[in-house]
Amino acid sequence: ANTPWHACNVEEERHTERVYTIREGETLELTCLVTGHPRPQIRWTKTAGSVSDRFQDSSVFNETLHIAKILRTQGGRYYCKAENGLGSPAIKSIRVDVYYLDDPVVTVHQSIGEAKEQFYYERTVFLRCVANSNPPVRYSWHRGREVLTQGSDKGVEIYEPFFTQLQGETKILKLKNLRPQDYANYSCIASVRNVCGIPDRSVIFRLTNKTASPSIKLLVEDPIVVNPGQTVSLVCITTGGEPPPTLTWVSSNDSLPQRSVVKGGTLTLPAITSDEAGIYSCVASNNVGNPAKKSTTIVVRALKKGRFWITPDPYHNDDNIQIGREVKISCQVEATPPEELTFSWLKNGRALRSSERMVITQTDPDISPGTTNLDIIDLKFTDFGTYTCVAALKGGGIPEISIDVNISSTTVPPNLTVPRGKSPLVAREGDTVELECLVSGKPKPIILWSRADKEAPMPDGNMQMESYDGVLRIVNVSREMTGSYRCQTSQYNGFNVKPREAVVELIVQYPPTVEPVFMEMRQGLGRPVVMTCRVLRAHPSRVLRFEWLLSNRLLHAGAFDAQRDETEYTIRSLNRDGWGEYTCNVINEAGAGKCTFQVTGKAYPPEFYYDTYSPLWQNRPRVYGFKLQWTQMNPNAVDRIVAYRLGIRQMGLQRWWEQEIPVDGTINKGELMTHNLTELIKPESYEVRLTPITRFGEGDSTIRIVTYSAPINPHLREFHCSFEEEPICMFTQDKNDDFDWTRHSAATRDTKYTPNTGPSGDRSGSKQGFYMYIETSRPRKEGDQARLVSPFFNVAPKNPYGITNPPAYCFGFFYHMYGKHIGTLNGPVWSLSGNQGDRWKQAKVSIHPTASFQVVLEGVRGPGIEGDIAIDDVTLEEGECRDPPPSE
Repeated sequence: ANTPWHACNVEEERHTERVYTIREGETLELTCLVTGHPRPQIRWTKTAGSVSDRFQDSSVFNETLHIAKILRTQGGRYYCKAENGLGSPAIKSIRVDVYYLDDPVVTVHQSIGEAKEQFYYERTVFLRCVANSNPPVRYSWHRGREVLTQGSDKGVEIYEPFFTQLQGETKILKLKNLRPQDYANYSCIASVRNVCGIPDRSVIFRLTNKTASPSIKLLVEDPIVVNPGQTVSLVCITTGGEPPPTLTWVSSNDSLPQRSVVKGGTLTLPAITSDEAGIYSCVASNNVGNPAKKSTTIVVRALKKGRFWITPDPYHNDDNIQIGREVKISCQVEATPPEELTFSWLKNGRALRSSERMVITQTDPDISPGTTNLDIIDLKFTDFGTYTCVAALKGGGIPEISIDVNISSTTVPPNLTVPRGKSPLVAREGDTVELECLVSGKPKPIILWSRADKEAPMPDGNMQMESYDGVLRIVNVSREMTGSYRCQTSQYNGFNVKPREAVVELIVQYPPTVEPVFMEMRQGLGRPVVMTCRVLRAHPSRVLRFEWLLSNRLLHAGAFDAQRDETEYTIRSLNRDGWGEYTCNVINEAGAGKCTFQVTGKAYPPEFYYDTYSPLWQNRPRVYGFKLQWTQMNPNAVDRIVAYRLGIRQMGLQRWWEQEIPVDGTINKGELMTHNLTELIKPESYEVRLTPITRFGEGDSTIRIVTYSAPINPHLREFHCSFEEEPICMFTQDKNDDFDWTRHSAATRDTKYTPNTGPSGDRSGSKQGFYMYIETSRPRKEGDQARLVSPFFNVAPKNPYGITNPPAYCFGFFYHMYGKHIGTLNGPVWSLSGNQGDRWKQAKVSIHPTASFQVVLEGVRGPGIEGDIAIDDVTLEEGECRDPPPSE
């Protein structure tokens, strides 16, 4: 079945949903036409089609949404939301469907079955064609020049696998039990039936008796162990496959290193680093069978993070080292690869061998990897000295790590204390603070800092921070960091004993947070103004004092009332000196919070009214007039508005023209005000600025653009339509009637069904000339209506303040009502029914419009099929109708 694909770039109702179709790469323009007063704010948003969609979190604030070179991922539902603060927002949505077609890809699979009884191979080949597209693709297969269809060749089957998600996602061509003629060029053609002008795309696959899936070989050992800085080359070669496969390299680290170079099957990694270690795979693909993949692991040698700890005799409940008891020294490093790690021990710089009294062991890697121990079984005075453990990698090329450990009578376990006056520590927000724990003991271990009062991360984001000297430094301290901090000894570079710990309290002070930070207060002269500054948070919360200022001049100050969290300042009756910027400072030990009030007599802005009916008029050749309308926002908030300053500037020019529009009396809320702009030059646009004026001076101004639009019918005195052109003079069919008028000429009309009705030519008698008529044959029924609607006609006002004497126009047309079942023809204040004979007649009607108007012609079907009504030569002229012509 042929799906009727609709044209591109057309909005249409599809199951009551509005859909806009566009081809990928073209420019999307959606326009939201809005009405409403005050002028609504428009915002375009999109439901996320995909998470990565950039548009989803942005929104666009124009009436027209513009996306150049649209991508398929940008399809989806777009919402236009209009709000003006009154009622609920208006929301309209449209679904954008992006059409595209990618090149098809053919993949080939073979199955070889062996039958036991007879000795033959059965070889079946499947060719599968897939193309990404929207709408779904239709596929066709060709062998050479011949089209293959299901049933056209016994050895060929064409089918869609039943397990695909989308119908039409793929087409499989099955060649059963290959025959010599099956070795050929196969082409798959993918088509979206030329929708949006998208051409078909095709791909050719050449099937031969050598067609085979790929195989490869890696010419490297696995794993490859290298030193950092070395250049590594991985070589991959093809050992089979037809057509010749393409080789690609992939790595377990998401992507190949930036500096890597791929040339043919060789991947070169110059100056390798530890970050670039991982699994590297060579993949060969030729769309036949499955891709071939071979992998190797690159290991980059490394030694880092050397640490030691001392464990006193585990059999005595004493953390000290004592002569005659056991002591164990442990060393740990991180090594890659771990199996290459070797340790050696020195005492005072001389090599140490394992003996009965000095036992050297390696710890089980599962328990504590990369660790060596030196056990001194029975400590003697002569054992005091410096012990060094040296870690190295067998492969060489990596610098060794040496760790020195002193064992002497002064080697003692650690202790932790907080210095006097360092807890609690009071700081101001934004300062740099140092929390201190004094470490005594020898050697001095690494100190771990963490939060003691709650499970929360430290300032650097980790749960604990390391410090080598016991000091924790916090830069730019914030109020959230208030609390207790625990310092504790680690076993690293110290004793492997129960940790010692201490706690430091940190108090962060900050100035009061107040509201409002800024507030504009508009008020008329002689009225009261009350300003209130409120404290939300402060530390210390004992707020000390407040001060009120006007332009830095102190008005009032005092101690803050602990019972109340606010202070206020009142102007009983605003005078001219009272306008200006008031500030209130609320002050504690850490600083001041500041409320600012701008007291002004500025009037609010006017709001232009954009829905004025037919605002443009033109009764002179080169200029036009425009009816500007607006309402005033909050007219009673300040002093009475005495005038508006009107500024007007022709777009593209610099100069503003200004004039004052006086206002008598007071303006009410919502009152529509009008001012006619005259002498505007066609077809220029103008920027119009309107500013309210009070005793205070200028208020807030508003700007709008006035654009010229040519009327549909510039001069009514010459409107005439004989329906010769397809646009039918901008007449339109009424959307709410039962059927439509048809444009026709006698030469194209088929009269053999209903010969006794309708005209045999247009009004001038020409068989080629066109007219409009209603076809009353089936499925029309009696009483069905067809309405034809004229374009809007603008009435030219004689003076700009509305139309005094409504002008007269004469509406005329010719009609043809012949046949025994003629129904009714209705025009403006005119109606006629029944058979009027086989000839054209003229009707004329005088009309007196008071505003822009349209004319409707309505045809009503009579009782049978011989009832075709026709009209032609519609005219509209200025002035009353002269005597109608005598009716024949």
